[in-house]
Amino acid sequence: MSEYSELVEKIAALEHRQWAGWMKYMFSRGKMHVDGRFTIPADLVERWSRQLETNYKDLPENEKESDRVEARKVLKILGMEE
Repeated sequence: MSEYSELVEKIAALEHRQWAGWMKYMFSRGKMHVDGRFTIPADLVERWSRQLETNYKDLPENEKESDRVEARKVLKILGMEE
C-alpha cells in the first residue's frame, strides 16, 4: 500500500471515529421513541442550526477551539503535531 493510501485509510478511520463520537453524543442528548423516531431538544436544534449557517471565522472562540481539537487529530496522523 502506498504512503498516500495509508494516510487516506488513517484519516478515513479518524473521520469514522469522529462521526461515531458525534452520533453517540447526539443520541445521548435526545430521546429515542419506541417507534424508532428520535427527537432532538429545541435548544440543540437552534444551536446546531446557527453553527451550520456560520462561517468558521465568525464562530465564538470556544466553538472554534472545538474544531481545532479535531483538526489537530488530522495533523497528528500526518506527523505534524507540536
